[in-house]
Amino acid sequence: MQQFQLNGRAAQADVAAEMPLLWVVRDALGLKGSKFGCGQGLCGACTMHVDGVAVRSCITPVASVAGKAVRTIEGLGSLQQASPLQKIWAELGVPQCGYCQSGQLMAASALLQRTPKPSDAEIDAAMSGNLCRCGTYPRIKQAIRVAAERGVQA
Repeated sequence: MQQFQLNGRAAQADVAAEMPLLWVVRDALGLKGSKFGCGQGLCGACTMHVDGVAVRSCITPVASVAGKAVRTIEGLGSLQQASPLQKIWAELGVPQCGYCQSGQLMAASALLQRTPKPSDAEIDAAMSGNLCRCGTYPRIKQAIRVAAERGVQA
């Protein structure tokens, strides 16, 4: 039995210790917001926070998060109650197809929590591992800048 905190609540799943966190969250616990992209930790679509740090959940064994706090896009906000960062994303029309956006938002949130006023170079470095097939990178960067200007961290 694997046990950890998920979006502020105790979670447990009867799965193998080596099962990737992404599949535990999506399949065993039913939260579908984090996406599968590459399965190799290269695209960022599966980004979640573990104890506040952005991780690629597709390559993170669930056993490695035992007793830790995991936050998914559902923990950031919802359609009914969007986080300030999600509101900025919508205000600026960041998403196009939207597939990568949960990972983009989670990476941006981790950056802003760690570095509330990031430079362009810090934004580029933090977001470089998150791929967007639609090429919305300029809008993503602008949204992070606006969030920093407004003091938004999540």
